[in-house]
Parts: sequence; structure tokens; C-alpha cells
Amino acid sequence: MRQLSKHSRHSAIKLRRIIDKNLSHFPNDINNLSSVKHVIFDGTFIHGRKSIVAAMKAEEHEIFAGEYGIAENSIPQISAFLVSLKNRGLNPLSVTVDGNPQVIKAFKQIWPGIVIQRCVVHIQRQGLSWCRMKPKRKDTRELRNIFLKTNKIYNFKERNQYISDILAWEQQYGYSIARAPERGKIFSDIRRARSMLLRALPNMFHYLKDQNIPSSTNGIEGYFSRLKSRYQSHRGLSPKKRKNYFAWYFYLCKR
Repeated sequence: MRQLSKHSRHSAIKLRRIIDKNLSHFPNDINNLSSVKHVIFDGTFIHGRKSIVAAMKAEEHEIFAGEYGIAENSIPQISAFLVSLKNRGLNPLSVTVDGNPQVIKAFKQIWPGIVIQRCVVHIQRQGLSWCRMKPKRKDTRELRNIFLKTNKIYNFKERNQYISDILAWEQQYGYSIARAPERGKIFSDIRRARSMLLRALPNMFHYLKDQNIPSSTNGIEGYFSRLKSRYQSHRGLSPKKRKNYFAWYFYLCKR
């Protein structure tokens, strides 16, 4: 606060009054969003188990909306947030998401024709985690090699080869894995990795057809990283002021 006071030429007490006054209410953001056609959407935990969600313009990597206290697994809360954006004119052609089924469901309910792009980095990260660093099983080693290629698909030829590799692996191992009575943590994780990849596959490569669709949510994750770093000095805020703090942060800090 002293350093801020020095640069602003206001006393620390006056600055505190200004900040407290702003944190007593939300900013009035009424910008029309009809021009936003491609969106990156994600959420993160910020204060204990409290989470925030945010929406970013894909082309400019600029935040246009965010809210504190929304659970990513709550369709009613996500839907209410998205409806508020629709009321401001938002009608996107695509959204890039991390794969949360509740988020996908909410977007499809509000914009039935929207293109859902699954974040290839999330798919790769989760798949490699389930396959582990040095798997002993041959089927898992080959599946891990497929996941290693997931974020390196740059054209339709590479996409077709990637899909061919998945189908070949599925033919050799997948069907038997799905029917096997085997249990245990390692085998269950292999099943999860297989299931996730097959479910995500139809929505993994929309970015090849339209360069305005980002293949990952990396842009918004970088924004969250900066937000969390700056929030460290404000962790003592009351619940109400905390919600307003993030509203002002999203309003003022677009990048």
C-alpha cells in the first residue's frame, strides 16, 4: 500500500477508502458480446474449495467475463453464468473447454449448435497420468505413445494417422480391456484413459478446420496463474469483498 501511495500521490488512508468503496459493489459491465465468436472457457480453485470460472475471447486472448464462487460441476450455476452472457449478446460458434461434462452440457443447452473443442493438452496430460511414466504392460505403453502425440497434430494427414493408430490399438487391446473382469488401480486407470480418449475423439480436431478455434485452454490457464499470484496479497478479504474483488479484477485485467 505504501508503494502504491507513493506512485499515486494519494495517502495510504485515502487509497484504502477508494479500494473499500469499489469493493462494496460490482462493476457495471454492459458491453455487448455479439462480436465474440470463439470462446475459451475454464475454471480453477482459488480460495480453499471455492472456484472461479472465466470466458476468454479466443482470437485476442482477452477475458470478457468471469465470476467467483461458481462450481464447475454445477449445471445450474454454470448455466446462470452463461445465460447472463447470452443476455449481453453472446452467441459463439465454438468453445474450447477442458472436458468437464457439466460445462459441455451447459453450453449445448444454451447454444445447441455450438462446436465443442476439447483441450488437447488436458487430454494428453490426463492420459499420460493414467498410463504412468514407465508402464509395464505392452498395451499401456502403446497407449501412452498415442497420448504423447495428442498435442502434435498440425494437419489432416497427421490427424488421420493419429485416428488410425487409435483404431488399431482399440482393435488389438481396447475391446478386451473393456470386457475384462480384472480390477485394481492400474487396470482401472487404463480403462479410464481408453474411455476418455474415445469420448473426446469426435471433438478433438475442430481447430484444423477453423484456425480461429484454439486447440487448448492454455491462454486462460496462464491468466489464472497471474490472477492467483496477484491475489496472494488480498487473501484476508471478507467473502463479499472477495467476490467483488474478482469481479473488478475480470473487469479491469483483461489479459
